[in-house]
Amino acid sequence: MTLAWQAAALRRALPRCAVPLRRSVANGQFSAAAPVPGAARLPAAAAMATVATAGLACLAVAAPKRPGGKGPAGMDARQDELKKQVGYKSIDDYVRSGMVIGLGTGSTAYFAVERVGQKLASGELKDIVAIPTSQRTKEQAEKLGIPLATLDTHPHLDVAIDGADSVDPSLNLVKGGGGAHFREKIVEAAAKTFVVIVDDSKLCDGLGPHFPIPVEVVPFCHEHTARVIESLPALKGCKPMLRLGSAANNKRDGDKPAVTDNGNYILDLHFTAPIKDPRAAAQQLKNTIGVVEHGFFCNMASVVLIAGKDGISEKKRRQGWFSRL
Repeated sequence: MTLAWQAAALRRALPRCAVPLRRSVANGQFSAAAPVPGAARLPAAAAMATVATAGLACLAVAAPKRPGGKGPAGMDARQDELKKQVGYKSIDDYVRSGMVIGLGTGSTAYFAVERVGQKLASGELKDIVAIPTSQRTKEQAEKLGIPLATLDTHPHLDVAIDGADSVDPSLNLVKGGGGAHFREKIVEAAAKTFVVIVDDSKLCDGLGPHFPIPVEVVPFCHEHTARVIESLPALKGCKPMLRLGSAANNKRDGDKPAVTDNGNYILDLHFTAPIKDPRAAAQQLKNTIGVVEHGFFCNMASVVLIAGKDGISEKKRRQGWFSRL
């Protein structure tokens, strides 16, 4: 396991310690075991209760809620900043004038598209032709004045840049949280270089439990297709759930089936244990009638750029991997 994966796993595993904390208003940092005023003058039991209460109170101060109750303030902001950094760097490092590029879909790819628009506007990039992987990306690119095409007219791409929902140590990916994995895969498979951009929260030791596997299916008999998928040997233990509401995320934000840009439904496959053989799972899904495309991107990434607190690291696919699923 690489240091990046170890660091991400350690951060996920670290427990919150209910100890008194002192907040430094000047730099926003916290230190443990600060003295609690008056505790020394109390009986032992009362002092312990005072310290415990103060510690819990400080924990509450240390993790204020964002409006709407979406977790500690600053957490989303930090992740967005990491996404912006890695999105911008992917364009700066891998896109040159005259290229045909694939534009991905999602919260990280958004910043890569934004950077292309900026560099075209400034004149740093010229003669770029881009192929979007979703209607959302197409609309963003049009607003930024990025020239667009399709694979019908430009079947060979120099580079495609996109995010991922999960990345394992072998650089196998799960994509499709935004419901665009069919279009993403057909575009990214046509690229000489596929650059994946993620923040370190997307790293995992094994695909499956970290993020549900999206599978685009035709609406006709989709419940039957879900039962067939659940019975596939390589997907043993999965629980298919029909995506409801918006296709752009896997949260249940509606009561009707989510519909993709292609007019299909999405089944999100939930796992409690890592998938032993993602390639076999991908192949079995590919062979299932009713499945349009799955969210496994095995052996497709040329390089993964990973944004973390210590900066941006890069991991390249080892040579000799040719089969794509």
